[in-house]
Amino acid sequence: MGGDEEQQSGMFSYVTMEAWIAWDHPARQIRSLVDRAWQRMDGELGKLYASTGRPSIAPERLLRAQLLLAVVEEARAHQWLSEAHFTVDGTLIQAWASTRSFQPKKEPPQAGSGTGDGGRIRLRDKVESRTDPDARLYRKAAADRSVPSYLGHALMENRSGLVIAAEASLAATDAERRAAIRLLDRGVARPAGGRFTLGADTQYQAAEFIQALRERSVAPHVSEYVHGNLGKNHLTAAERSDPWRSVSQRKRKLIERVFAWSKLHRGLRQVKLRGLERVDWFYRLTIAAYNLVRMRRLIPMQSMAA
Repeated sequence: MGGDEEQQSGMFSYVTMEAWIAWDHPARQIRSLVDRAWQRMDGELGKLYASTGRPSIAPERLLRAQLLLAVVEEARAHQWLSEAHFTVDGTLIQAWASTRSFQPKKEPPQAGSGTGDGGRIRLRDKVESRTDPDARLYRKAAADRSVPSYLGHALMENRSGLVIAAEASLAATDAERRAAIRLLDRGVARPAGGRFTLGADTQYQAAEFIQALRERSVAPHVSEYVHGNLGKNHLTAAERSDPWRSVSQRKRKLIERVFAWSKLHRGLRQVKLRGLERVDWFYRLTIAAYNLVRMRRLIPMQSMAA
């Protein structure tokens, strides 16, 4: 059976990316935010390059992972950030290592020279993963099993639920409290006489942490134990009766959205990277992406097109 001759009308498609993406697609809003963040950094980046020679790869392509601070400045310019009320929390990040990879260290520390309180030897002093030495066996709750882990920390402002500072750390019982102070010092500008509050769960109910907040003139809106462990509560009567404390406790639940979004489809439930430096880089990139997705919901579509 003879077939009909078919003439090819064209070989290539000359349709731009602009034509493929709908005008109201979320990607347009996010790209607009990213471009504005880079505009803030363009002057400083330009100083790094010579005025002669062949053009290099655009620094924006090389540094897109360094977005968190520029994104926060964009949010601040739109007055979306609370400059006085914050929440801190941490989440477990499962490492790319197996429990079986942990083997006894060749040279464990001597008694009294461990990393625990008073030099107490902890499990991390005795064993080490052969595939990811920075990972530690850790569990967030007593009922959970210990898994190779890192911890991710986030400091969120309470107005719009945006993260203003983030970092990953080695897994340890007191790592969340130590990281919270670092994030607070790095992410919050505190003019003299300003009132600041920090909401947190009972994991942060420790005398040293509460005192560190007082020294920084930050009201410790930390959840207290109501059953057992009552001796671990360290708030004063005045701090406990602060009318803003109930607001902080209600707002702090917003930070769980950050961790849920990051772990659902974004690879943060178990990272496929090894070493704290790489995990920290990936964690900050993921948090910056969350901020961009959150911010595009705060900007009216008309202003994005301007």
